[in-house]
Amino acid sequence: MDVRIYTLVCNFEKTVKEIKSKIAYFRGEGIKGEISNSLISDRAPPPSPPDPPAVKLNHQQLLPPTPSVYLDNKKHAFSPQLQEFCLKHPIAVIRGLAAALKLDLGLFSTKTLVEANPDHSVEVRTQIQQPSDENWDPQSGKKVWACISHRSHTTIARYAQYQASSFKESLKEERDKSASGLSDSDSKDSMNFPKRRKLSNVAPSFNTKGCNQPKMLKFGTNVDLSDEKKWKPQLQELMKLPAFARVVSAGNMLSHVGHVILGMNTVQLYMKVPGSRTPGHQENNNFCSININIGPGDCEWFAVPDAYWGAVCTLCEKNQINYLHGSWWPVLEDLYKANIPVYRFLQRPGDLVWVNAGCVHWVQAVGWCNNIAWNVGPLTARQYQLAIERYEWNKLQSFKSIVPMLHLSWNLSRNIKVSDPKLFHLIKNCLMRTLRQCSMILEFVKHKGVEVKFHGRGKNEASHYCGQCEIEVFNILFIREQEKRHVVHCMECARKQSPNLEGFVCLEEYKMEELTEVYDNFNLYPTISATAEQYRLM
Repeated sequence: MDVRIYTLVCNFEKTVKEIKSKIAYFRGEGIKGEISNSLISDRAPPPSPPDPPAVKLNHQQLLPPTPSVYLDNKKHAFSPQLQEFCLKHPIAVIRGLAAALKLDLGLFSTKTLVEANPDHSVEVRTQIQQPSDENWDPQSGKKVWACISHRSHTTIARYAQYQASSFKESLKEERDKSASGLSDSDSKDSMNFPKRRKLSNVAPSFNTKGCNQPKMLKFGTNVDLSDEKKWKPQLQELMKLPAFARVVSAGNMLSHVGHVILGMNTVQLYMKVPGSRTPGHQENNNFCSININIGPGDCEWFAVPDAYWGAVCTLCEKNQINYLHGSWWPVLEDLYKANIPVYRFLQRPGDLVWVNAGCVHWVQAVGWCNNIAWNVGPLTARQYQLAIERYEWNKLQSFKSIVPMLHLSWNLSRNIKVSDPKLFHLIKNCLMRTLRQCSMILEFVKHKGVEVKFHGRGKNEASHYCGQCEIEVFNILFIREQEKRHVVHCMECARKQSPNLEGFVCLEEYKMEELTEVYDNFNLYPTISATAEQYRLM
């Protein structure tokens, strides 16, 4: 999406009186009920995937070296240069992090997890086991993008048994091969699959008539480690990380949401056997992510710079897969033919992978290992802008934005002082547009004779989403009872059910005067020095 859609059509140095006059300018518009919920300029076209860079890449450029840095000590881990390095690149691997910080990775080992909480829930994905750079359809014998995965649930203890038995079974197969003189141990280690091979156009044997069915595996994913009582030692250990990589930090936008977003501002764990796949994706609302390999085996990563995500989206569509809703594993030859560069690297135990905003990536376990991951939102204009762009595109794609960008933006305006002009203007624009939307909605509701009841907002209360279309509903909630539950609706969905809003209760969480005051108090602060942080806590 072109950054120029953020045409700032209003002067952000307005006083409260000027804001009220701006809202007054739209008075009467709300009565029609034609109220845009867009956070970008009304004059801009709707968001769409961007065209990729036009530069034709040679073979070397299609296989760029992965940005990586090796940490020798704790001082290097906490240097400002490390964060700057990560923010410069689409993806980066920080090697030796665990050793440099003396992180006890054993706290996240399968053995420790079983001892701590054996009955804790694990989501399981049953997948076909195949090489990391290939994705075959067992039926047609052709390379495909669709990544087959079936969902179920188990416990940590049960998955631990499966993980251990899978390892023992593999060792037995190795011994049997050695006994028959067919060992390929020179190309393996005890925790990992064979080393990288050349791309093959020959389908695996499971596609040949009369052969066995493809071998299936179970991937233990999305293990929730958010409970501070259950996982206290594990979460405390992660406080050793530098601030920019921590789960909770003043400089992390996601720490200002004010409530839990599982897997984003909390830790999730992944338990893997060789071949376990995390299919292609960008992070929710394009936030950055942190991933640490606990080991003992390696993981193989593939990544595409965010400038090419539109081209990857186009290839998904060509393969009849929905980019946001579908499960896909890119065929590497297709990417290279489309002039899309791909980073490819191994993440070893103790390595931290930084995924920058908007980077497309997919991951496969090479050996038996566990990983921990979460998201972070550096307080930069680029991070905020990419989050808003995806927030708007998600609406058009009927895909839920699990980061409530309206709620987050208002919290940021209350909690931080910003000295980066671009970040300031982006946030201020979001506040201005939501003020206008709230004013017009209230005008429409009152015109229909519906009483607006002040409801307020509880501490740490979760953000609200429309029960029909799943867009975020900020400040003005339309409530209707459905199946003995009170369901929140956005105004558009409420009007579809009842044009005059009959049967709906309208609740207001903030007084307009309060929002206007917050808006007016959010000002651009001067930068203290060229090297100073671009924000300060209130």
